Amino acid sequence: MPEPLRVTLVQTDLYWENPTANLAMLEEKLSEHSQPTDVIILPEMFTTGFTMNPAAVAEPMNLTTTRWMRQIAAQYEALVLGSFVVQESGKYYNRLVWMQPDGTCETYDKRHLFRMGNEHEVYTAGTRRLIHTWKGWKICPLICYDLRFPVWSRNVDNQYDLLIYVANWPAARENAWKSLLTARAIENQCYTVGVNRVGNDGKGVPHAGASGLIDFKGNWISYPHSDPLIHTYTLNHEELSTFRDKFPAYLDGDHFEIVM
Repeated sequence: MPEPLRVTLVQTDLYWENPTANLAMLEEKLSEHSQPTDVIILPEMFTTGFTMNPAAVAEPMNLTTTRWMRQIAAQYEALVLGSFVVQESGKYYNRLVWMQPDGTCETYDKRHLFRMGNEHEVYTAGTRRLIHTWKGWKICPLICYDLRFPVWSRNVDNQYDLLIYVANWPAARENAWKSLLTARAIENQCYTVGVNRVGNDGKGVPHAGASGLIDFKGNWISYPHSDPLIHTYTLNHEELSTFRDKFPAYLDGDHFEIVM
């Protein structure tokens, strides 16, 4: 049975299209948070905010942001997760990087691109999920708009224990954010984390945070806040396993195929 997992949610305002300022700000905030942790979760596009101007801020893999994540992971001996703008083979991606303390790196490219913000015209969509193991916990990280698509998020045969969404989710749709996070936790019988930014972005769009941790029954363990905060929560795998054993709804799940 895996040991309890400590997860740190980093809810913060972001400097618009300014990777240098954001990395410095995040480094300072993390240094002020004294609690030990196993996982550090940053918002979507944590170096820039949700920009549709990738040419100005995109970077290749294994450059500044990737190296910064490697440094932070090693310093805190924790898995670090967050997405930023990556340029690769002439295309732009909203890419989540999974960075372990030993420098092991995995990636996930956002599958569902937010067409109401024209993201689908600027970025290239991903074609595969990332489900990986850290300290005995199976974890599936996704990005923002993916939250609205339960088939893509579906936990078939308990493939994962923890579902994570990193986001720049506007305040105008905060109710949908909280409702969908609750639904994903219940239907997938897993812990679910949503990490969102706060503050107005460069387009004047306000974000109210409401980052949170929801348990496998749909109960919010954290209280949603609209201020910047960093908080660490502890997840218990034994409680999750006991619940799944007593209420194995996953055994009656529908079989399906995703066609790209």
